[in-house]
Amino acid sequence: MSQSFRSLLRLVGALAVTLTLAACGGGGDEVPYAERPVDDLYQGGMTAMKGGNYKEAARLFDEVERQHPYSDWAPKAQLMAAYAYYLDNKYDDAINALDRFIELHPGSEDAAYAYYLKSLCYYEQISDVGRDQKMTGQALGALDEVIRRFPETSYARDAQLKRDLALDHLAGKEMEVGRYYEDRGEYLAAINRFRIVVKNYQTTSHVPEALHRLVECYLALGVTKEAQATAAVLGHNFPGSDWYADSYYLLTGVDLRPEQQEDSWIAGIWPF
Repeated sequence: MSQSFRSLLRLVGALAVTLTLAACGGGGDEVPYAERPVDDLYQGGMTAMKGGNYKEAARLFDEVERQHPYSDWAPKAQLMAAYAYYLDNKYDDAINALDRFIELHPGSEDAAYAYYLKSLCYYEQISDVGRDQKMTGQALGALDEVIRRFPETSYARDAQLKRDLALDHLAGKEMEVGRYYEDRGEYLAAINRFRIVVKNYQTTSHVPEALHRLVECYLALGVTKEAQATAAVLGHNFPGSDWYADSYYLLTGVDLRPEQQEDSWIAGIWPF
């Protein structure tokens, strides 16, 4: 065997060892697998959680489920992992963990909490009214599920409060778009938006303004009877509102008064 051939073999062997070590090293930041007692992992997760190290806490709770999937600790660890992800603003990871818990333990006494925490993951991602409201819709769906499944719990009561706020948020979005159209003189488009608020979000804080904006738009289009009917509804339901005072001023400025109109669309939505 020639010297050059032996040198080539040594080079190939060294390269193979290097590649093997690199493959074993893997991702660099990965924590080497080491089986640990279940209570050790769980308490480690709790310690990390209390210290604000939510990423490590989630990892340790996930390890409880991975290493000891049939232990009594595993279901609780699933929930704690989800909570750690939630605190770390890793909402998608939290939702995935909660969905897995709900699927595996639908009859658990902690199911109500799992559904509630899932609704919070959506609720806390609600964007400002100037952006798309898809997340608000998902939050509403999750909150409704808590209210429907666990109506007598404190989770349901809090979910109802958050549901009202989410509805107010959606109404605020419609109001923003409606005002935009009204400012541009696109009164029919504006009316459609304000009507959505009056019809679909009657319990929100935006209704008085929506009614007033309808009065403005109807008067701008010369549809006086609808303006009078809407102002009458506004005055009947919100008599002390500044929005009613503004609507009354607009009508009297053109020698009109608020007046019920039985054939108006709004009479079927807000009857006297």
